[in-house]
Amino acid sequence: MIDYPRRGGPTVLRILLGSQLRRLRESRGISTEQAGYEIRGSHSKISRMELGRVGFKERDIADLLTLYGVDDPAERTSLLDLAREANTPGWWHRYGDILPSWFEVYLGLEEAASLIRTYEVQFVPGLLQTADYARAVVRLGFPEASDDDVERRVRVRMTRQERFTSPGAPMLWAVLDEAVLRRPLGGSDVMRAQIEHLVSMAELPNVTLQVVPFGAGGHAAAGGPFTILRFAEPGLSDVVYLEQLTSALYLDKPADVDLYMKAMNNTCITAVRPDDTVSILTDILAQT
Repeated sequence: MIDYPRRGGPTVLRILLGSQLRRLRESRGISTEQAGYEIRGSHSKISRMELGRVGFKERDIADLLTLYGVDDPAERTSLLDLAREANTPGWWHRYGDILPSWFEVYLGLEEAASLIRTYEVQFVPGLLQTADYARAVVRLGFPEASDDDVERRVRVRMTRQERFTSPGAPMLWAVLDEAVLRRPLGGSDVMRAQIEHLVSMAELPNVTLQVVPFGAGGHAAAGGPFTILRFAEPGLSDVVYLEQLTSALYLDKPADVDLYMKAMNNTCITAVRPDDTVSILTDILAQT
């Protein structure tokens, strides 16, 4: 954990440190109530810390390490340094006035993911949007936003995309319902440029793109869009992200993740093979 590459900002570092604190506590047979009392807090505060849901006070970490019997100076220093780094804002912090806190958590997880699998039924995924298409999506969701706010939201999406054409880029596997490609969001010119962009992205070695055609009928993921994030670093379990209108759900229990993974795999089987995606996009482009 100490050698973990610092990618993903405070979100991932908090999760990693929280997991380590939980292991230390459980190895000593100490309850969350006892740990909470030690730092003048409640058992629920310990639970939130161990899940990486809150920031860390250095004094609290030092007191917990003492309680857990961590006396080695080097180990204490490493963990306290990690706590300080976990409180360092990510690049998205400067957009905090327009981003809800629940989405900032996702940005941190996305930044650290080595594989992102996503299924969409209404819009092109944010990681594959052109600026003009993203602008149309933002205006649809925030009709009263100022021009400046719209542009800043678009900039967040464009910044997220930079990783996928950089060295060490993660893998992205996106499955789109055909309706996404048929809906002329932003007008025909914007949609044509968006589909052309999808053709270019589909040719990248780290991007897999599939389309579920109308003719496929019902399929396993018909319930709605979702994203599965996988991490190369030990200590981080897969996370399923479900975005709602005013909040989001983060599922990491193995039973939940397995259910969504099966739905994703079955949807990929229902979808047209990745090798045929460019042909489908080209056909739709000719009709647009």
